[in-house]
Amino acid sequence: MRRLRALPLFVLLMAIAAAAMLVPAAHALALGDHAVARAFGYSAILFGILAAVLAIATAANRSANLSRDHLLTMLATMTVLPLMLAVPFVQTAPGGSFFDAWWEMVSSLTTTGATLFAPRDLPPSLHLWRAEVGWMGGYFMLVMAMAVLAPMRLGGFEVYFAGGAGSGSAPADPIADPRGRIARAALILAPAWFGLTLALWVGLLIAGDPPLLALIHAMSTLATSGITSLAGLAGAPSGIAGEMLIFLFLVPALSRRLWPGAGELRASARLVEDPELRLAAVLVVAVALVLFLRHWLVTLDIAFLSEGGRLASALWGATFTALSFLTTTGFESSGWLAARAWSGLDAPGLLMAGLAIFGGGVATTAGGVKLLRVYALIRHGERELDRLVHPSSIGGGGIAARRLRREGAYIAWVFFMLFAMSIAVTMLAVSLAGLAFEPATLLSIAALSNTGPLATISGQGANVWSLLAPAAKIVLAVAMVLGRLETLAIIALFNSEFWRR
Repeated sequence: MRRLRALPLFVLLMAIAAAAMLVPAAHALALGDHAVARAFGYSAILFGILAAVLAIATAANRSANLSRDHLLTMLATMTVLPLMLAVPFVQTAPGGSFFDAWWEMVSSLTTTGATLFAPRDLPPSLHLWRAEVGWMGGYFMLVMAMAVLAPMRLGGFEVYFAGGAGSGSAPADPIADPRGRIARAALILAPAWFGLTLALWVGLLIAGDPPLLALIHAMSTLATSGITSLAGLAGAPSGIAGEMLIFLFLVPALSRRLWPGAGELRASARLVEDPELRLAAVLVVAVALVLFLRHWLVTLDIAFLSEGGRLASALWGATFTALSFLTTTGFESSGWLAARAWSGLDAPGLLMAGLAIFGGGVATTAGGVKLLRVYALIRHGERELDRLVHPSSIGGGGIAARRLRREGAYIAWVFFMLFAMSIAVTMLAVSLAGLAFEPATLLSIAALSNTGPLATISGQGANVWSLLAPAAKIVLAVAMVLGRLETLAIIALFNSEFWRR
């Protein structure tokens, strides 16, 4: 174990990815699809040997700055590793180039879930591979958030501690070596990650989904990738029962405290007082009520009022879809069409885009700005309004609350501005590639918030990603990586102190 821990992290990830290729290979072999089985099997052998050779070649090279190396590894994982993951995909996907396969793997690994291929055009084993890559990408981000980003006060953790990113004001980690922290985090999170995936898979099987579809949806829910082998979640045989299970398993994407090993990151003593969970509940209920009450305010239909079943379906569809997009998963409920008809909105893409920008909890698999940053800005705004009425008042709540309202809100505002600038720059670049303003806006938000299905629900069409020019695809792939790693982590790589020996 010490020798494995001494190897470069990227080499270990290559070995893990090579071993993961055996899963779709075995699945294709069981289905009798020997062409797909050979592509994944041979790729697993090839890259397994390559990883072993690189492990031998780099075993003696010890880096002096492991934190910098691990940030670079996170960047390389989202950009270079998909080149390896795309090899079996391009050999078996009909009509796709290697660039399209790389783009597909970047989308899956960053848990964006956007696809260039129609679901019916891909063999079942390729759908399993897409879901597995997204599932591994979600687990990778959970581990790296705990082991690398938290000690560096990045990835949303800077809101907790005074001084912003890199302040180091929190209790020091007893394990100083980042490699040891990564190993410990992986061991702590593994039982919960695998256990929740298995539990949801079994639940969806009981609800009526076929084994492969249930596994794909279980992986996509935990990773918040929104990947499915269907045209949409509404076509799943499990129906409302399956959606209720997925709704329950989306909740861990709202707060880091629901995952093991997040002791120092609890913003409140009790679960019911958790600011991220409370803010998420307010947002989901508010969106559902807006869509529900708009029927009476704008598009009153007397005939629709008499159908209680459609009313309940519309309310559930709005609630489920709101939580799905808040966690940047992007699943649509089977009742979403009823919710849209009830509210009178043809394609409420802007509403869902706003939820995706808010995002889920800090250091979870969700993307977006993150709920804790939004909460810090809300608390700061409340305090400023209170000072307008009572200029001499003193804000209470304790040291943690005051720090969140001041330094936490400041760094949250900086990140929000960087996120907004990223949207503007991405929109400009995509527009120069030939897109109109509205699709450029929605696709930029979808890429930066890692919510690929946002393009479909916004009314742009199911295959809008495949219609893009290569230049636009490159820009959006960069945006996916930027949204997954976050701007502050990328900026930290340009810190001169990071590169000093």
